[in-house]
Amino acid sequence: MDRRLALALLLSGLAVVASSMLFPPAPREPAQPTGTAIESTAAVPPVAPPLQRDMTAQVAGIADPRPADTLIVQTQKATYRFSTRGATPIDVTLRDYRALNRDSGLVRLVRDSTPLVALRLVSGRDTIALDQTPFVVETTGQREMPDSLVFRGVTPAGDVTLTYHLDPEGYLLRVNGSVPSSVEQLIVILPRGVRSEEANAEDDRRYLAFALKPVRDDARSVDFSKLDSGERRQENGPFTWVSSKNKYFLVTLLTPEGSQQAFSRAYLVGASREGGAATTADAYVVLPVENGRFSLEIYAGPQEWRRLRALGRDMEHANPYGGFMKGVVQPFATIVMRLLLWMHDTLRLSYGWVLVIFGIAVRIILWPLNQRAMRSSLKMQVLQPEMAAIQKKYGNNPQKQQEEMVRIYREHGMSPFSMFSGCLPLLIPMPVLFALFFVFQNTIEFRGVSFLWLDDISLKDPYYILPLIMGVSMYVLSWIGMRNAPPNPQAKMMMYMFPVIMTVALVNMASGLNLYYAVQNIAALPQQWLIARERARHTATSSRK
Repeated sequence: MDRRLALALLLSGLAVVASSMLFPPAPREPAQPTGTAIESTAAVPPVAPPLQRDMTAQVAGIADPRPADTLIVQTQKATYRFSTRGATPIDVTLRDYRALNRDSGLVRLVRDSTPLVALRLVSGRDTIALDQTPFVVETTGQREMPDSLVFRGVTPAGDVTLTYHLDPEGYLLRVNGSVPSSVEQLIVILPRGVRSEEANAEDDRRYLAFALKPVRDDARSVDFSKLDSGERRQENGPFTWVSSKNKYFLVTLLTPEGSQQAFSRAYLVGASREGGAATTADAYVVLPVENGRFSLEIYAGPQEWRRLRALGRDMEHANPYGGFMKGVVQPFATIVMRLLLWMHDTLRLSYGWVLVIFGIAVRIILWPLNQRAMRSSLKMQVLQPEMAAIQKKYGNNPQKQQEEMVRIYREHGMSPFSMFSGCLPLLIPMPVLFALFFVFQNTIEFRGVSFLWLDDISLKDPYYILPLIMGVSMYVLSWIGMRNAPPNPQAKMMMYMFPVIMTVALVNMASGLNLYYAVQNIAALPQQWLIARERARHTATSSRK
């Protein structure tokens, strides 16, 4: 059992280290690509009252040399800034999320000089950039909080009308367009990267990526770092949605639920790099236009698991967990998220205490299984002398050796597979541990949550207290487990090595992850001590016989 324990611990440690290597840090600096930048035509003003506009300078169909007007519209969750030149949202501020990289202020999703989205129309061989077209605008609903904006403008192809329906309680914009019948395609340009508002901006940049959801397949992502400078990658659809995201927030284009329209393809373009790092990339998403009409939705907000799930269309998988282990990790990640959210709502505790209770609960649930595995291990220790004698006696007769071993198993009420049952309690928690590893990478529910001396459980422990507690508790757990067990040099070596490996692997990980691991180890100590005592009694009884 001790060899199997050492092997299982070593494999789990290597799996955690390998998982962290899948996401190596890549510091990136902003860069401007050649010929693909979309410039905003309106300066972004400070936060203003719910709706501001001055339409005296706008005349539909006539080029206006003066700066475009900016409309500022507030909902319960967000503040949008629309430009009358291009008829698109150029910025959004999330009213429920505080920027962690400065003393005050709210999270803004787009960088300066980059609009939230930009639109182009394809008519025959002509491509019409709407950001060069002046629009007039009218609102419907209450002036303090309008429910929609209607933009009307004239392009070389004909009249264009864009209507934005605002979700008052969320982060969704529903867009309906009416364009000339000669228009065949709409091109929507995503922002060149979601703005970082995190305390650890370098870590946040590691998660800059595009995500695509094919209609008949699982979501996949393309990291900015995977796009070479100047590379133009075509992704063929149909796609249900396409996102640009960072660690906690995203801007997503979706086709409406139940709609037959889908994004036909997307072009992902790598941007210029400075020092080999990439913080910007461009995405051009193509939507076919039918009979002069199109519809799409824009979600610009947090990666809240419940909110994304409520949107449907597999939006909760905008961050595919697990890499090559996705098929195993993703289901467990969903279960873990459901449990943590339910515990948080039911117990009304912070997520730090939720993780403590969750870690203890997992150990309590596994207690009977651990006990059964321990007793199976004790039986195997009794069988070892007889098994060794049979192997020596029938070393030249494998068939007879196997028959005798089966007979001994049967006499002791065991099966040849009993030897594997001792490893089962070690393997069952592994999917949960892996799921938590990936969940902590971009679970916004943990963002900014304080616990005891920690200001944010989604960041590393600045004093390295939790990684040390985790490593020491793992050593103590192994030391107790080896008491009264037969001498095993390999297990003794692992007792020293494995806690060091795990501490080094997790020292810069989220402190909440270290908290969970430490609680798991500490909660396992009483049972490990009881198992060691029972093993001692069993050894004493066997020696008297």
